[in-house]
Amino acid sequence: MENSISIVVFLIISCYLRDGGAKSYDHIISVENGGPWGYWGRKEFCPQGHASGFVEPYQGGTVHQDDTSLNGIRLFCDDKKFISSIVGKWGAWSDIQYCRGRSKLVAFSLRVERPVGPSDDTAANNIQFKCSNNDILVGNSHEWGKFGPWSASCGPGAYICGLQTKVEIVQGMEDDTALNDVRFFCCS
Repeated sequence: MENSISIVVFLIISCYLRDGGAKSYDHIISVENGGPWGYWGRKEFCPQGHASGFVEPYQGGTVHQDDTSLNGIRLFCDDKKFISSIVGKWGAWSDIQYCRGRSKLVAFSLRVERPVGPSDDTAANNIQFKCSNNDILVGNSHEWGKFGPWSASCGPGAYICGLQTKVEIVQGMEDDTALNDVRFFCCS
């Protein structure tokens, strides 16, 4: 009986900790300039294929004049499905930006405003992607901060197929930043 309970508890914990749509991936690409606040959400993967486009929510001033700027990222997959990891509560989704033709997303750069002390921190403010045909897709969020260096590329025959975002939870009357960092998964 005790072994049966242990097995059931193990299975429940395993199901709870399982990543959304988990699949094997070749490697992770990331950047060094992500914001310092928040927690990593679940890993999410395209059910089939790779990502060929993205959308992002952005936000301006609020009642408390607390800007959060970039709040989340959705990838548009080959099978016409969207995936996203954790997303901040503010903003509106922008239009989808696609790589041309059969091109896929292969690298990214993040625009981040460094911590500003007692003023209004915003952390991640925009993102840009490189497509496999070398086109660059730039988000339409705010211009605070600066774009950091590009991530490594997914490599020959590999493309972005999943993501995991780092988002600060709502701080109430304190300073909110929402999305701080992101990492992407590459699949062949």
